[in-house]
Amino acid sequence: MNVQAVEHIPGRHAFIRPGVLLARSPGVAARWTQSAEYMDGLFLLRLSPGADPCEIAATLVARGQEVCPNHVVMGQPLFFGGPSGAPLPASAPAYDPGEPSRVTVGLLDTGVAPHPWFRDADWFRGQPEEILDADGDGLLDGQAGHGTFIAGLLLRQAPGARLRVVRVLDSHGVGDEAGVLRALGILRDARIDVLVLPFGCFTYDDRPSPLLERALAAFPDTVIVACAGNTTSSRPFWPAAMPRVIAVGALDSPETGRAGFSAYGPWVDACARGEALTSSFVDFDPYDGYAVWSGTSFATAVVAGAIAAAARHMSPGEAAHHVLHPDGARRFPDLGVRVPAPR
Repeated sequence: MNVQAVEHIPGRHAFIRPGVLLARSPGVAARWTQSAEYMDGLFLLRLSPGADPCEIAATLVARGQEVCPNHVVMGQPLFFGGPSGAPLPASAPAYDPGEPSRVTVGLLDTGVAPHPWFRDADWFRGQPEEILDADGDGLLDGQAGHGTFIAGLLLRQAPGARLRVVRVLDSHGVGDEAGVLRALGILRDARIDVLVLPFGCFTYDDRPSPLLERALAAFPDTVIVACAGNTTSSRPFWPAAMPRVIAVGALDSPETGRAGFSAYGPWVDACARGEALTSSFVDFDPYDGYAVWSGTSFATAVVAGAIAAAARHMSPGEAAHHVLHPDGARRFPDLGVRVPAPR
């Protein structure tokens, strides 16, 4: 899978692509670099054998350079056992397509499958489709359907919204920072009112990636919403923990407390139900287009959808303030304001 576990800070693991560094200049790490690949204003530097991307990055960052290892990012549904684990087949929930809206939601995920809720919508044409069984073993891959599930949650919260989907995760829910940066480059000149990032990672130094910070700064009028992660810890999870990103944690099914899997901390801004949500899904035995699933990814879609719904009548920034600062809203310690989920 080309993933390396590292502990640049003892006891603080992160995952990276081995042997590569991301940088804004091809010569910044010349003494360690074998080759450089240009990608939309950035360079992917392939390092000499034995070179440590984390140590090199730390050295160069201390000198004021914008570089980082190529962090591996992962989608954040639950896919291990138990009642809040892997997706289960479900009956179709209530769905109202609503009137078309000019609000556009950007979604970086696994793609989106044709579904009765949106396959005839004009925005659906040309979207990257879900890959369901990449290894050909006859079984649905671990996170296949993730993007389709989130699309349904967004549209239940914000009927009529337009989605713009870019694939950054494979069907097992794995991607990397280089892919995220490429996707943001694709969307940079498009109108995106709300940007949904239902994935994330720990970083090698527990600080935000300077390259990802710069890329997100290119969306000054866009509300950015990201999952806090299924980490059961307060360790900052990126990009959610970035100051200008709305970090979303998960509540349990009754919406009375934190879901056991959810991250938490002062950097989490909002929360929504993340247990046993029902939404659109892929058509792949035993699933018939609908599933029930859990994770902070899906709580993120609930919050982002609420903001997109409010953005019909105000700017995205005003919509985010409207959703996150309502009168009398319930707040949870280390989880932020509660945003109601669709039933």
